Amino acid sequence: MALYACAVFLGPTGPAAANGGPIAQILCAPSDVMRHRLETRYRAQRAWAGLRNPDEVVELWEDPEGDWTLVITYTGGNWCIVAMGDALLPFAFAPNG
Repeated sequence: MALYACAVFLGPTGPAAANGGPIAQILCAPSDVMRHRLETRYRAQRAWAGLRNPDEVVELWEDPEGDWTLVITYTGGNWCIVAMGDALLPFAFAPNG
């Protein structure tokens, strides 16, 4: 389901789409376009975010069905989907020791 959603999300993406792998390459678009589609079309919400380096923020978005999308936000204004999947499960962190 997540792969299908990715193909529908941004459409065919050159050679990767022709070879049957819609996320064989990273999908990028302006941040306002990506945010709008995640929020409206997929009803996804940002579950967490973390700083990857001074110029990149990694965000995990999830939808009500448990599908997830991993996005990198760049300071230049683009978002790139770097991974998608389903069956997102939370983990509880235990203290060390």
